Amino acid sequence: MPIDELMKGEAMFVDIAKIKIKAGNGGDGAVAFHREKYVAAGGPDGGDGGKGGDIVFLADDNLSTLADFRYKRKYVAENGQNGRGARCNGKSAKQLVVHVPTGTVVKDAETGRIIADISRKEAVVIAKGGKGGWGNMHFATPTRQTPRFAKPGLPGEEIEVTLELKLLADVGLVGFPNVGKSTLVSVVSEAKPIIADYHFTTITPVLGVVRMGEGSSFVMADIPGLIEGAGDGMGLGHRFLRHVERCRMLVHIVDISGSEGRDPIEDFKIINAELKKFNPELSERPMIVAGNKCDLATDEQIENFKEFVTAQGYEFFPIMAAIRYDVDKLLNRIWEMLSTLPPISKFEAEPIPQIEVDKIEKNAVTVRENDGVFFVESEWLLNIMKSVNFDDSESLQYFQRVLISGGVIDALREAGISEGDTVVIYDLEFDFVE
Repeated sequence: MPIDELMKGEAMFVDIAKIKIKAGNGGDGAVAFHREKYVAAGGPDGGDGGKGGDIVFLADDNLSTLADFRYKRKYVAENGQNGRGARCNGKSAKQLVVHVPTGTVVKDAETGRIIADISRKEAVVIAKGGKGGWGNMHFATPTRQTPRFAKPGLPGEEIEVTLELKLLADVGLVGFPNVGKSTLVSVVSEAKPIIADYHFTTITPVLGVVRMGEGSSFVMADIPGLIEGAGDGMGLGHRFLRHVERCRMLVHIVDISGSEGRDPIEDFKIINAELKKFNPELSERPMIVAGNKCDLATDEQIENFKEFVTAQGYEFFPIMAAIRYDVDKLLNRIWEMLSTLPPISKFEAEPIPQIEVDKIEKNAVTVRENDGVFFVESEWLLNIMKSVNFDDSESLQYFQRVLISGGVIDALREAGISEGDTVVIYDLEFDFVE
């Protein structure tokens, strides 16, 4: 089959994509005063703005690729409505739900930080909508009875993310092309991969459910296209190596007969080296070895290869996948091993790293004053606030040092702030203390 036809099929399977997401902005608080007949001074009654819509990702078993994200690359949630008079709060915007295949890992495209692993059925918030601003009714005090200002809504989070699909499978089949991985999947499960006697017949990962009895089963994945240099981007294998990372164990299939003129021992060494090069942890993953096409091999070939792999600490099973010869022995051993192994791995979200205070230089800060309330705005400061836990004393001390190093305190003093005046930094409010 011509390579261009292969690549047409390959292009249909998309396991990595990059998109931009923008959560909704919070609505602005309202400046309004109560107006009622026979009531001389009703006071401020401006309502709060509504919260902007979050962007949430939800695992969808009906999706098997990230192909949809090749055509739509930006997702924007609705903004919250502004507040109104008569203490009417603006309506909060609905969440924007983005459906992704189960097993999708979401990363910050700029830093590579893992934001979430969408492997379960719960919706995961990836970008938070901005909080709605306070209406002027919140700023009324005994000495400030007619506040003519309100708090604007906060901007929603905006980020470019990389989506990586890492298949959820208990067992990953690895090995050179045309050694019988697809054949094995086809005879032990309901999966129907394309099978032919040329390389790269399988150009997308194939999942099959292997049933071991009433209520017992496991998922087996054929990882296609591995060749020498796959870890460095050769062939198709580099696109699919990431799918091996989640597998609880590996089955290394080797053409023990060397029917294509290759040395089975060298094949085994090469694939193991590529797995280790891609992710060193894979070299520690439990593995058993299946010597396929043993009907075409001599007794000496089988014995030599068995001695080699057992000396490396691996169990060896000679099979003929096409006619299911001794395949049940292999499946029973896989099932035994799976019963002792931990569940499929889940990638943990990584926290936003805090910037070292001594590396923070003074930045542009906007300070505006309204009747003794000082509003501070700065995009760089908003980004830093995302990494601060204001319920933790050490994190709070870090933020105080940021205010000094970043020039916020100096900007407040230049604006004429005094002891006890109120400072509002987005959704944080505190009294200024010298």
